[in-house]
Amino acid sequence: MNIPNTKNPRIIVIGGGFAGINFIKKLKKLKAQIVLFDRHNYHTFQPLLYQVSTAGLEADSIAYPLRKIFRKHTDFHFRLAEVNRIDAEHKEIVTSIGNLTYDYLVIATGTRTNYFGNENIENNCMPMKTVPQALNIRSLMLQNIEKADITDDETERKRLLNFVIAGAGPTGVELAGALAEFRKGILENDYPELDEDEMNVHIIEGLDRVLPPMSETVSKKAQKYLENLGVQVHLKTFIKDYDGKTVTTKDGKKFETATFIWAAGVTGALVKGIDGKALVEKANRYKVDKFNRIIGFDAIYALGDIALMESDAYPKGHPQVAQPAIQQGKNLGENFKRMFSNKKMEPFEYFDKGTMATVGRNKAVVDIKKLHFGGAVAWFLWMFVHLWFLVGFRNRVITFFNWTYSYINYDRAARLIIRPFKKGI
Repeated sequence: MNIPNTKNPRIIVIGGGFAGINFIKKLKKLKAQIVLFDRHNYHTFQPLLYQVSTAGLEADSIAYPLRKIFRKHTDFHFRLAEVNRIDAEHKEIVTSIGNLTYDYLVIATGTRTNYFGNENIENNCMPMKTVPQALNIRSLMLQNIEKADITDDETERKRLLNFVIAGAGPTGVELAGALAEFRKGILENDYPELDEDEMNVHIIEGLDRVLPPMSETVSKKAQKYLENLGVQVHLKTFIKDYDGKTVTTKDGKKFETATFIWAAGVTGALVKGIDGKALVEKANRYKVDKFNRIIGFDAIYALGDIALMESDAYPKGHPQVAQPAIQQGKNLGENFKRMFSNKKMEPFEYFDKGTMATVGRNKAVVDIKKLHFGGAVAWFLWMFVHLWFLVGFRNRVITFFNWTYSYINYDRAARLIIRPFKKGI
């Protein structure tokens, strides 16, 4: 694998998401060799993936090279590879480019899309967990609108302009709002032969309200914002199947659509080799102690979405969003510095900074402890927070410029079919 030998402890990190990069950042001056493995050579700011998929931002606005983040670390090594298995007995990982031993292992692999065992949906829907998937959605959306603009078949045009989203969590709600604004701001100007009313956006949720993790107050506000934008909200509705043309629900509803986006759930992206009491199978998460150490292992840790740390406040583990991952990464980094200095480690305590979601221009909702509000103030707060947590000064500048341009011109400048989408490619 061509990793230099070292007399210092070797720390292997699997995953360059929020948890992984915040952990490594804390180790800049630590006398240790750090090796990071990831399937991509960049960190993805996942909360803004929906903006890439709806032509609001280019992909390089929310992605940042992993090597660049850590270029000032003296003994840092990145390898573009898939980690296939952990051999805990021999303290070794098995990867697509070879094996490597470790002194300490940190798993920060995040989540993957959960299709709940439905192969038809998995094979035919459009997931949105990675940059390539977001670009696929963007291409398919634009291609279908282009096809609708030239077809004489009314039934086919309706199917091409019918957009269906499964899941009314933050991702689904933000995606639905962005698609509705695309219809309002772009369709009339760029496609004068298409009627704006022909493009429909549906969001389907199994529970009785949108944004189930958030307060009922902001949930009602978000649904009102969506409906004012023309989004058709279907609650208490469970999806049964999608064959590539028709979404079928358990209560018999049918939605003819060429664009079905799955935002209905995630599951842990496990690495083979750790099971038994350390694995919570139902959640696909590793059970960790208050120091993020996997139960039953002295030198293996798990961070963020893949870690399940039980407490009185969070009996089912912390929410699978960015803040717990960021905070756990920072805390474990500080604990490694304490451990290497023979000091006592500090248990992790989650500080809930609140939850927010945007529904469209000047429309967002925010939960911060006992404060629940929406509107323009919430939207500007959402914008500031997301700009602040983007990795890299360039990304912040480009994103701010794009948002300012879109705000003034009601435009989405990134509506380019750079890489035409074809199923199976």
